[in-house]
This record gives sequence, structure tokens and C-alpha cells, in this order.
Amino acid sequence: MARVVVVGTGIAGLITAYRASRRHEVVLVTKAELAESNTKYAQGGIAAALFPDDSAASHIADTLRAGAGLCDPVAVEVLCTEGPIRVRELIELGVEFDRVNGELARGHEAAHSARRVIHAGGDATGLAIEVALLRAVKAIAVEVHEHTFMRDLLVEETPAGRRVAGIEAVDARGVGRDIRADIVVLASGGAGQLYAHTTNPTVTTGDGVAAAWRAGAVLADVEFYQFHPTSLAVPGNPLVSEAVRGDGAVLLDAQGRRFMFDVHPDGELAPRDVVARGIAAQMARQGGAPVLLDATALGAEYLEERFPGISRVTREHGFDWAREPIPVTPAAHYWMGGIRTDIDGRTSLPGLFAVGEATCTGVHGANRLASNSLLESLVFAWRAADAIDTDAVPLPSGRPSSLATIEPEPPVETAVASRAEVQALMWSLVGLERSLPQLEVARDQLSRWRAPEPDSVDPVDAGEVRNLLDLARIIVHAAIAREESRGAHDRVDFPLTRDEFEYSLEWRVPVTEPVVAR
Repeated sequence: MARVVVVGTGIAGLITAYRASRRHEVVLVTKAELAESNTKYAQGGIAAALFPDDSAASHIADTLRAGAGLCDPVAVEVLCTEGPIRVRELIELGVEFDRVNGELARGHEAAHSARRVIHAGGDATGLAIEVALLRAVKAIAVEVHEHTFMRDLLVEETPAGRRVAGIEAVDARGVGRDIRADIVVLASGGAGQLYAHTTNPTVTTGDGVAAAWRAGAVLADVEFYQFHPTSLAVPGNPLVSEAVRGDGAVLLDAQGRRFMFDVHPDGELAPRDVVARGIAAQMARQGGAPVLLDATALGAEYLEERFPGISRVTREHGFDWAREPIPVTPAAHYWMGGIRTDIDGRTSLPGLFAVGEATCTGVHGANRLASNSLLESLVFAWRAADAIDTDAVPLPSGRPSSLATIEPEPPVETAVASRAEVQALMWSLVGLERSLPQLEVARDQLSRWRAPEPDSVDPVDAGEVRNLLDLARIIVHAAIAREESRGAHDRVDFPLTRDEFEYSLEWRVPVTEPVVAR
């Protein structure tokens, strides 16, 4: 039996804890409340080939196409063939997916060739999954630490080499402590808070990815950040699910004209990066004003039943989307990059596993296929929990890659950065469209900033800004290196996709000493 610390309580962390607890002592750590995670806010659904008129092969083909040449075909095959099994197990755990006449209801989302996206509570899929998994985890013997922030990984030198041995944490009172472990599983989510406009909750500051980076783990595909095309154009940018367009809503310019067919033959159902950039370009043409999402043809009764959460949010902001188009704008949504793992969740550091959005499994490539994210968390968290018993060397990837080190830059830090300053810089210079002059300005500014000292402000806030700064620097570095446009990475100075860049860029820091030795 191993002592396993799982950091994060979204679908990936909860599945890992639930599955691993059968044979191991599990400690579940979250910096907020147990139920607060990106999973809770997932609207659209979970994609899986569950129906007779669909197949895993078709789902594989769609995923590879969306990934723009950078998917790991081995990982994609695992995702799409094991996905239906895992979804059925979710149903057995009590997730009540929506049904029509007793059969699972299914929707259509962009770049899928079949209607394979199932949902719960209309547009509350993530919440339904979270509730069921929390119930399952609370029923087993799992030690839980809420309001506990992971500052860093504990790394030790052993006769076999460097190994992760736990986490360094701080509790809600600001008291630091070490939580020792035989295995650490990072399920700490993405880093949407890098950007001024994001659909992600405030907790998504990339803590696990940044800690793994400082410990010397390999990261991959960090330049690929997906911007959701349609967030409500109000403070906080509430998500307006892609499923709304899948069900027939259309995008209009300020004059009420559909414009996406000028951009792509699939119109509103083109891949996410295409729709997001199409919206951004149209907004630029109309002086920055949001475009409009028109769902009125779907009818008030259907909208209320199928999308009750979005209906509620639009009302709260003074809109009646059954009668009028609503203003929407792109916002940072999902990170394809992260900690490089194999298909069993192993990272390049012994003792460290990672699952969920914190990882780069290779299934998303340069652009995630809609509703594959919950499925990825489900499938690979299950595999990681089972692989803990065989903490072996990571399996080889099924795609080409290039590993390089990023040497620490000379210390030129002159000012303490705030979260808002990092977010504004990333939004304006490292967002939907990028260019070398913009990226160089971002790189230079980031080199002049430092994080607040933990003793001077709230230690969690200081730690989050530190993580955002570290990740912003890595993303800028990778965005400069990828001299092409591919998937979610759009370089206006290199507008074409180039065959010579059809591989993943992997990065690590040169580490010669334990990051934390205790």
C-alpha cells in the first residue's frame, strides 16, 4: 500500500482518489472547497461513441483532425476506445445524464462528425459529474485537506536518483506544512487566470504545472491555449456553451448578418480556433464591439429546458435570449499544454503522476475537440490510479517531439507584478493572435517582474502570482519558438502551417539539485 497525495478535486482528482483508494492510502488536497473546480462549470457535455450509428474509429478521426497534426495517435486511441466504458461507469456511480424516451440524449458540437455529446441537467454536465463523484469519494476512507495550497513539490535525492516525496503546502491560516507521500498525483487544472478574459474560475492559476516545472518535470505544447468563441460579453465572461451553436444558434455581426460562412464552410460549427478568430476579426472590424449570438429560433421553452443555467445567467445580466441576440466574445478556456505524461499518467519525474487539464497527454494536439476534456480526465485518471501500483519508467510517446531546456534568465526584475498586470499583458500580447514583436515585448516585461513575497501579502495570492509568472514566461518562450500558425497558436507573422513544425515542443529547466530537500 502506498500513501498517495492527490492535488485537485475536479473530475480527474476525484476519479483518481476514488479508484486509488481501493488499494492505497489517499490524501486529497484542494486549495478551495472540495467542490470548486473547472469541472463544476463544464456545460457542453462529454463526448463518447456510445451509440449504434457511431464508432470509436470515427471519434478518433475527428479528434486527430481537430488536433492539427500534433495528437499522439496512441493516446487518442486509448481515449476513444476506453471512453465509452468509463462513461458507463460514471452512470453506475450515479451521474444522471439527460434522456429522451429512456435513451441518452445527445447533442452535436463543432468538428464532430456524429451526435455523440451527452449532457446532464441540460447545460450542467460538469456539476452533475462533480456531485456524483463527491458523493462516491465521501463514502470511502479518504483524508481530505480543504483550503490547502500547494506551494511546491518535495523532491529528494535517493540512491536511484531524484524522486518526488510529497508537497509543501500552506493552510488557510498561512501556516506551512509538508505532506509526505510515496506518490503525488497532480490534478490541479489549467491556468485560465493567465488571461484578463477567461471562462475559468479564479482557482485556475496553474499551480500544479508550475510546481512540476520548478521541480524539473517536462512540459509540452504550452503554446496552445484554446479560446472559447462564445463567452457572454459581461464582467466575468460566463460561458455560453458550444452546444448552443450545435443546436442551431447563429453568429451575427453588428448589422445582423451571419458572417462565419465568410470564414469557413462549416460556419458556426467550424473548429473552435477558427470560430474564435473569426469572431475576433469581426469585432475588430466593428470597433471592438461584441458580436451577437442569436438563439431565438430555438424557442423559449427549448432554451429553458436544454440550457437552464445559461438562461439564468443571461437573465441575471439583463438579457432575454429567447427574444433577442446576446453579445458574446472569445475568452481563454482550455490549455492543451501542460505536464508531459504517458498514457498512464506518469511524468518524467519518478513519484509524480498528473491527470486532467494540468497534463499534456497528447490527445488534444494543437486544438482540443469539443467535449473531449471531461473524457480525457475520466479515462486517464482511471489509468493513472491503476498504474500507481507499477511506478515505472514512462511509456514512449507515439508522436515526434523535441526536448529543450530553458535556462533561467539573468535577474533583471525591478517591480512586483500583480495578477491583473500579468493577465492584461497576456491578453493583449499572447492571446488569440501573436507576432514576434508582441511576444518580445511580453518576454522583456515578464523578465522585469517578480512575484510578491509571501510574507508581504496573502501567501496563497503570492504563490498564485508566482505560478502565473512562471507559466507566462514558458508560454511566451514556446510561442516565440513555434514559427507557424497551427491550431490554437496563431502567428500573424507566420500565417501558414509548416510541415517542419509537425512535432511537439517539450521544455524543462536544468535541475541539478533537489528543489526542496527535507
